[in-house]
Amino acid sequence: MRIIHTDRREPLFDTAATRAIEQTAQATLPHHTLMARAGLAVAQLARALAPHARCIWVACGPGNNGGDGLVAATHLHLWAQRSGSDLRVVVTLAAPDDADLSRLPLDARQALADARAAGVLFQASAPDDADFAIDALLGIGAQRPLTGLLATWLYQLRTSAAPVLCVDLPSGLHADTGALAAIGHGGSSATRAGPRHTLSLLTLKPGLFTGHGRDAAGQVWFDDLGVMPAANVPVTAWLAGRAAPVDAKSSMAHASHKGSFGDVVVVGGQGVAAHGAGMTGAAILAARAALHAGAGRVFVGLLEAGSPNETTWDPVCPELMFRRPDTLLDTSLLRQASVVCGCGGGASVAALLPRLLSSATTLVMDADALNAIARDTGLQTQLTHRQGRGWITVLTPHPLEAARLLGIDTAQVMADRLQAAHHIAARFGALCVLKGSGTVIAAPAGIARINPTGNAALATAGTGDVLAGMIGSALARPVASPVAVLDRVASAVFQHGWLADHWDDFEWRTTQPPSLVAGALALRARPID
Repeated sequence: MRIIHTDRREPLFDTAATRAIEQTAQATLPHHTLMARAGLAVAQLARALAPHARCIWVACGPGNNGGDGLVAATHLHLWAQRSGSDLRVVVTLAAPDDADLSRLPLDARQALADARAAGVLFQASAPDDADFAIDALLGIGAQRPLTGLLATWLYQLRTSAAPVLCVDLPSGLHADTGALAAIGHGGSSATRAGPRHTLSLLTLKPGLFTGHGRDAAGQVWFDDLGVMPAANVPVTAWLAGRAAPVDAKSSMAHASHKGSFGDVVVVGGQGVAAHGAGMTGAAILAARAALHAGAGRVFVGLLEAGSPNETTWDPVCPELMFRRPDTLLDTSLLRQASVVCGCGGGASVAALLPRLLSSATTLVMDADALNAIARDTGLQTQLTHRQGRGWITVLTPHPLEAARLLGIDTAQVMADRLQAAHHIAARFGALCVLKGSGTVIAAPAGIARINPTGNAALATAGTGDVLAGMIGSALARPVASPVAVLDRVASAVFQHGWLADHWDDFEWRTTQPPSLVAGALALRARPID
């Protein structure tokens, strides 16, 4: 058993793959072995997490997940008896009569018989004084409606101020998508009142790390139950682990010059004179991030035509080189630079997209560039042709922009973020970075990655522009292969979230860390390997 940290790459397996691994193991192991191992692991982690608990509530459902909980409850009860502890272990079981018990899976029936023989206390309702709870109601693939006792107990678990340990998955969380089933009682589907832990068994599931999964699961632990996945079981996705950003000086050759680290061109930042909506700051944020993330030179083309006061320099980053957009459309520059397009581009950016799509060999498209693509089938055709030329294209939508690109609604995107990212990547022949909790990075072919870093502090204006600039900078230097492109992009996404996760750890001039705003975040970016 081990804790899951963000600095380690981990294979993730969906429900079908997990079932295949489970069936292979069960065919070679003695009856009840996997459940016995799972229940013991749950009990050991519960005891480690709550060594001084006085009452542990184990909420068990009518399946094998409930069987794991029953095994855990039996161990906890017997350990308390042997040590003379006054710990009470209370089990609630969502199959209270014998007729229902006969329909329990065979392993779960054995676990129930063992628990009863050991004298484990069963109750019809949750104990009022529980200071630790184990959620063993529903596991992978559970599609049963959340009604009756299941709904009541799940609501209590989700709103409990006491620590909760979820067995394999938080009940109601879809193992493949991270979608969380809603329950009644007027409660939020994603309530997390107290500390939460999840012990993922046999495999790590994608849903734990994207969508509502990160909130619902809390700290994820893993026990493979002594089973190694067969070579013929495909990995569904990768948890994109990466070490903390390092001091770039250590990896720079002494005989370097600004050309060694590539050029970034940022096109966006519609002026207020264009349509009454000034978004100059978005492009400047992307440019600042690109500069601090290691680009040798950063050119900024603001869409300020008609403005009486054009922006010609940035007092925060005077290193940025401002140009009128038409001067940045030179074919030779677009062939060798990494172009970031769309940040604050408004309606003005659409006119430049045909030239950028047909000439820029490395193109990162964000925000209004994506909205323009979604509205124009001609631009979509140009976009799809880039893959055949071997050019690099990265699309960085948030869920609403992803929905526009796919012609669906946001709820459908959020229902299966992995699938949505795959569809965008395949449809447009581009790498898709679907932003959100557990950002998904998908290429037109191959296995997607789920980013493990970041938090709600990033939910503020401009942080997406910062990410686009960081990705543009990561791709400014030559990239050897499509896999290397994916690595660079994943590293940029990882660092972007890592900075937010460690915001309070940085040394600041004041004793109190400032709020995370995009301008400060851009200045914290570091060169990306």
